[in-house]
Amino acid sequence: MKTDNVEYTTFSGWVDPPEDVLPSLAEDLACEVAVVGGGIGGMSTALRLAERGHDVVLLEAEFCGHGASSRNAGQLAGAPGGDLQLLNLLYRKKMPGMIRLAERAAHHVEGLIEKHDIDCDYEPTGNVFAAVSRGQLGRVRRVTKILRRVGADVELGTSDELGIPRGFLGGMREKVGGIMNPGRFTLGLRSALLRTSARVFEQTKVTDVTRDRGQVVITTPRGEVRANKVVLATNAYAGEWDITPPRLSVPIWVAEVETEPIDPARLAALGWTSRSGLVTQHNIMENYHLTPRNTIVFGVRRLERGRTYPLPPKEPDPALVEELAEAFATRFPALSDVAIDRAWGGWIAITSSWLPLAGQIDDGVYYSIACNGHGLAQAPYVGSLIADLIVDGERHEDLAELWQKKPKFPRPIMMSPLGLRTIWTVDRFNDFVNGSRRNARRGSAPVT
Repeated sequence: MKTDNVEYTTFSGWVDPPEDVLPSLAEDLACEVAVVGGGIGGMSTALRLAERGHDVVLLEAEFCGHGASSRNAGQLAGAPGGDLQLLNLLYRKKMPGMIRLAERAAHHVEGLIEKHDIDCDYEPTGNVFAAVSRGQLGRVRRVTKILRRVGADVELGTSDELGIPRGFLGGMREKVGGIMNPGRFTLGLRSALLRTSARVFEQTKVTDVTRDRGQVVITTPRGEVRANKVVLATNAYAGEWDITPPRLSVPIWVAEVETEPIDPARLAALGWTSRSGLVTQHNIMENYHLTPRNTIVFGVRRLERGRTYPLPPKEPDPALVEELAEAFATRFPALSDVAIDRAWGGWIAITSSWLPLAGQIDDGVYYSIACNGHGLAQAPYVGSLIADLIVDGERHEDLAELWQKKPKFPRPIMMSPLGLRTIWTVDRFNDFVNGSRRNARRGSAPVT
């Protein structure tokens, strides 16, 4: 696969930045509720509060949607993130509630797209847990059994039955959810927010969050906001202030790349008739997304832990782009001559429990942190539920599933640089011995 002329960017490859970036906060002001963070979680919180008549201020360090909200793989998931076998082992009783939340979250985002007429190329195709080997196919069957036990709407099948590329052996489709352009979705949500009464300040970095005389004080370089309540919706960026609980989440850098436009006839030959997004069953997944512009967006495969705050702006490592290109050529041997056009990445948050979290630090400070890679669906939903909690004083049953009684969190076991490298090594060893390259070549061979 060609990687000679890759465009590396510190923003997203899905969309250009907005042209109407708002000015920064330049005065002191007061409000009922302040939201820190302008990702899809923070925007959804502020949007819901404004719709329900609350005086809300949102502060964003760059522009709304600048972070992982617009940089992800564009797969609206209908299942929880993380290793579902491990989650079932550790949290068996919680699994029905987590599945219910995940599916409702996907439907909630679909509702936002319809309500606000957001043009983001959404296709309700579902997403497939795709197997590249017999071992991964066994894992898919075990995960299917778990999800069916707790009432998830899933479908097990061969590659032909699922309409996914024949280089994969088969998999399981989560029927809820689909694929979209997350950059366009994020900008559409931003436009919806800016049409409300919410006061939005972009280019406004929060330097501290403190308590003073029963209110929360948010400090910025040119002004402060005093609020009765504050929602921290900063996800991976949450560790910059003393008020944030230790070990709330681990910031992880993930990368995505996009091919050049591919001849539609060559894409049709893959057998990807369902257009479902694909997620392999490695310990650190590979994802593949067929776009309306006849490209394939793919990524992850390797995780890099953030070490210090503030998190730095980054471009993908060219060595990782080469590795992703090699993986693509393995999964799609008929397209091994295609070039990569662009590469980008973003910071996501992983929790020590691998479950999404929400809770309160004290009476006036709420947080919604870390959907473990499934924030495209879950962050807007959880943000809206926190807004309803602030207005109504009652926790929705789905929010109760995530709620932490005390903001205390254990150290993440495998999220050290050594642990992440070990997981990557196990995946590469399995790829070497599991015959996935041979399976892809056999599946991609012309039918005679």
